[in-house]
Amino acid sequence: MRRSQTSPPPRSPAAASRSDFATLKTLLPYLWVYKWRVLLALLCLVGAKLANVGVPLILKKLVDAMTVTASHPQALLVLPVALLVAYGLLRVSTTLFTELREFLFARVTQRAVRTIALQVFRHLHALSLRFHLNRQTGGMTRDIERGTRSVGSLISYTLFNILPTLVEITLVLGYLVLHYDIWFTVITAVALVSYIAFTVLVTNWRTHFRRTMNDLDSKANTKAIDSLINYETVKYFGNEDYEARRYDEGLQRYESAAVKSQTSLSLLNTGQSLIIATAVTLILWRATVGVIAGSMTLGDLVLVNAFMIQLYIPLNFLGVIYREIKQSLADMERLFSLLDENREIADTPQATPLVTQGAAVRFAHVDFSYEAKRQILFDVDFQIAAGTTTAVVGHSGSGKSTLSRLLFRFYEVNEGSITIDGQDLRMITQDSLRAAIGIVPQDTVLFNDSIEYNIAYGKPGASKQAIVAAAKAASIHDFIESLPDGYASMVGERGLKLSGGEKQRVAIARTLLKDPAILIFDEATSALDSKAEQAIQAQLKEIAKNRTTLVIAHRLSTVADAQQILVLDHGRIVERGTHAQLLALDGLYAQMWQRQQAGQRDEEDSDSETLSLAK
Repeated sequence: MRRSQTSPPPRSPAAASRSDFATLKTLLPYLWVYKWRVLLALLCLVGAKLANVGVPLILKKLVDAMTVTASHPQALLVLPVALLVAYGLLRVSTTLFTELREFLFARVTQRAVRTIALQVFRHLHALSLRFHLNRQTGGMTRDIERGTRSVGSLISYTLFNILPTLVEITLVLGYLVLHYDIWFTVITAVALVSYIAFTVLVTNWRTHFRRTMNDLDSKANTKAIDSLINYETVKYFGNEDYEARRYDEGLQRYESAAVKSQTSLSLLNTGQSLIIATAVTLILWRATVGVIAGSMTLGDLVLVNAFMIQLYIPLNFLGVIYREIKQSLADMERLFSLLDENREIADTPQATPLVTQGAAVRFAHVDFSYEAKRQILFDVDFQIAAGTTTAVVGHSGSGKSTLSRLLFRFYEVNEGSITIDGQDLRMITQDSLRAAIGIVPQDTVLFNDSIEYNIAYGKPGASKQAIVAAAKAASIHDFIESLPDGYASMVGERGLKLSGGEKQRVAIARTLLKDPAILIFDEATSALDSKAEQAIQAQLKEIAKNRTTLVIAHRLSTVADAQQILVLDHGRIVERGTHAQLLALDGLYAQMWQRQQAGQRDEEDSDSETLSLAK
């Protein structure tokens, strides 16, 4: 028999610690889908920077032209006008190329964000139940939100800021080398290297503050979401102040990390300004000396000054941009780490769709454990004949609900196999398997949407007539019609606006609409009062007719007419048979039956006494 993973699968090294290069490598394929748009955008980027560098050159010629001697007065009329026109055209060209670049790349950025977000969303749904039982929803949703937002930020900062700045620096340095004293190039190059090195070193040092802030922000958000989801529990125990203190503890740690981050930012900004101010001063000093010595014109002084101003502006933001890029990479690291999570339960390449021919279910010598050191099921072996009902009873913790999770293939069995009409669950596609199974769970959780939406969730796209028919079959149609908004009535968070019985009927209607070949009732009436239980139990028996049904129950009276009853104790089947056979066996089932009957009589006597006192 094939043995599958029993303990949480280890995360891949990439998920544990992903480098910036690995993050960028993961992102690039999403952008390269629109490679022609990317290439055209890059051409526009170069064009914009050529035009931008050309502006100071025209300005130099314009200043030099204004110094023309009186022996050429006609030049004062012709040459400046042409230069002014050229100056204006270059200014317009810079804006035109920049906006064209933005236009071309807008679809690339937004499609990448959409694709990544959708892929992460799909991957999260594809992960095993083990992952979702261990997850912290608030922190995970915040990671996704920050990660998808950072994709657009990273693309914007890299393509629209870093790359244009590098192109402009290259063009400026090239011009200085070709036309001026070597000291201009040396001063500019040293300033650039010093600035970039200082920025990178300090920003890398500051990155761990950002990571700490992300972790603390996610944890604080997790506590807040968890507390709000469990609003009623907080109110029941009067723990509003306690929850506020827990939330504030996280906010205090976040505040401390944020203060450290801001303080280090001030250090970064001060150092950057000092480097730039020193470089600009030295450059202007060399240019002034050149003008005085006659080796440079006033136009050259204006040109060098304009170059430094044009470089100073993007360089002034380079530190901010680099910091934002590092922060975006840190945010994206957590997003892509979700994609690195092992799916654990995945279809094999040979998997085929399930073909049902009566939907007979067989558990063949199944062993299973959630954790390697704690086994839940031991050699569980039984069959549910097509169209019949099998009930599983036992004390809490005996492994009853685990059977339904294995049948849905939320986990893989350790030993043995589970088959439907002879087809091993591991060799059929998960979509076709889950399409063939319907469940009415013990705790029905509804979406915060309308009643119609929640019923239709069993079969998205179903007609209104089919939804109403399912509601009627579940005996909830009249109740829905009595509501002011009818089927459009909102059920609230997790369906809390409905009573337990009403939620169960919505769950039944949803399952009826799905029309599955196999039904699972997982203690579907255990949370209801006796009257509601009897009403819903009758409906469950009606919809179970001619379907292969697995009933997981605690109250034995609800399964007395099942064709087969299995008694589970500490993960082992200790008794099996019909209700009458198990009573005659006078074993564990008989003891449980007697205790429940005695408890029911005590409850009826208590109700009778209360009624007599009331009269």
